[in-house]
Order: sequence, then C-alpha cells, then structure tokens
Amino acid sequence: MKRWLPSPLLSLAVFVVWLLLVATVEPAHLLLAALLAVLLPLSVRRLREEQARMRRPLVAMKLALVVLWDIVLSNIEVARRILGRESRIHPGFIWIPLDIRNPHGIAALAGIITMTPGTLSAELSPDRRHLLVHCFHLGDAAATIAQIKARYEAPLREVFP
Repeated sequence: MKRWLPSPLLSLAVFVVWLLLVATVEPAHLLLAALLAVLLPLSVRRLREEQARMRRPLVAMKLALVVLWDIVLSNIEVARRILGRESRIHPGFIWIPLDIRNPHGIAALAGIITMTPGTLSAELSPDRRHLLVHCFHLGDAAATIAQIKARYEAPLREVFP
C-alpha cells in the first residue's frame, strides 16, 4: 500500500481538490481524480526531504476552524478598510521569529498567513528562523506577531513534531 500511496493524506487532498475544481462528480472526473491522486504523490516523492508526520489530529481540526473563522473576519476587516478612508490604511512588513522548526509546519504557517486576507508571507530567512509577512494594515506590530504565534504557530508546533 505504501508503495502506491506514499502519502495517503496528500492523495486524498489531490482527489478532493480536483473534484472541487471541476465541480462535478462525473465518472470520467472521478477516474481522473483517482489517477492524479496516485500519480502526483508518486512523482514528487523523490523531491521531498522528509515525509510530513502529523500528530494531534484534533488540534489540526481545531486550527482549521480557527483559520476559517479568521478568514471570514479578515475579509470583513479588509473590505471595511478598502471602503473607508485611504488614510486609515497603514501597510507594513514584519519579521516573525519562528519557534517551529519542522519544514512542513513552516510551510503550513506561511500558507495560513497567505490565505488570510490582509496578510501575505513574503520571505523565509535562509536559516528558517524568521518569516517576513506583509500586512495590509499594520497597527501594532508586536500584537500582530503575538497573535500569529498564538493562533497559528503554537497549534502547528503540536501538529508537526
């Protein structure tokens, strides 16, 4: 089984994302999704340094709910600022010191930050200890860093050993 599905979660994700992208469950697309779910992880297996090992799935599910909630709130906040006076927008960059060392956890953190409207992961330092983030509106840099570390990085450290 491990030979044909080296990463079952990745295969499942590819399968589901393909079906969501094509927005149909016709037999041909089900077959194509299954084919992609098997072939893509097999083809990229050699490119990965190490396999992603997740633990604490309940923490991961709770984090997913937090991220979804933050995406909704961030959409509202960004829309409010865009529709308001331009002088009330203060963009800026911040370097977030990282406690997480797992490369998969760092990638997940960068993805979460980028998916959340109003923030964008811009660069990872060569030593993987700092993440540069652009904020559409940066009020208090220290508070923003603390919020990202508490809401996203801390749970990711539990999920990725």
